Amino acid sequence: MSNGLDAVVHGMRIHPVKSVGGYDTAQAAVEPWGLAGDRRWMLVDTEGTAVTQRERPGLALSSAATLPGGGVRLSAPGRDDLVVEPPEPMAAVGVTLFGNKFKAVTAADEAHAWFSAYLGTEVRLMHLDDPARRRTINPKYAPNGETVSFADGYPLQIATRASLDALNSLIAQGGHPAEGPLPMDRFRPNVVLDGTEAWAEDTWSRISIGEVTFRVAKPCGRCVITTTDQATAERGKEPLRTLARHRRIGSSLAFGVLVIPEDTGIIRIGDALKVLA
Repeated sequence: MSNGLDAVVHGMRIHPVKSVGGYDTAQAAVEPWGLAGDRRWMLVDTEGTAVTQRERPGLALSSAATLPGGGVRLSAPGRDDLVVEPPEPMAAVGVTLFGNKFKAVTAADEAHAWFSAYLGTEVRLMHLDDPARRRTINPKYAPNGETVSFADGYPLQIATRASLDALNSLIAQGGHPAEGPLPMDRFRPNVVLDGTEAWAEDTWSRISIGEVTFRVAKPCGRCVITTTDQATAERGKEPLRTLARHRRIGSSLAFGVLVIPEDTGIIRIGDALKVLA
């Protein structure tokens, strides 16, 4: 079944603020830099460096929902909800994400105060005002100068339910079986497919979903965020222990794939996957 003829979109999720909880959606617009509204906001420290669940696992317990006009509604335990509108156009300032330096616009002061109080450390909320030109993808995978949001490096991440089932079976046979089975939210994908074979995505180089064609850039290398329970912010050993034994691809512990849109359009729950190459 690796040709994808029977595979369909099972779920989609948008994360408006990087490393903060998001929301499920039945359909989404695919823009050149990712799903509309996905990862257009990011927290930084006083030096302008990204703050994520890697350093602050408690971010898992906060959430953000996109509002009409591009604003977000923020929620977190012990905090009143806060609506943050996109900042007015102004001089952008430098931020750093995984050593990559680019420009973003500072949000309102109340957003900084809200997140700083929640995390117990000073942070600022930034908005990616112009994703068409702010941050380019690694030219090895995007020779035409394609850009990306505040996602780790590529516009969309796709995962399959069959591969998660296979991974959970391996976890059950490993040294930390009590940590499984893991839910899909550990991996924070944009699109989840059902109806493939396990690890079929390893063989894809070009696919289409609904109205949109995607180029598969590379497997998605996994980090400590996947060991963070998104409901409790507690950390364990899995899935990294099992991925290290069974899913080491090059230097990465791989689960899912990272893709770059070749065009734009709408994708919906139930849309068919076609493997083009």
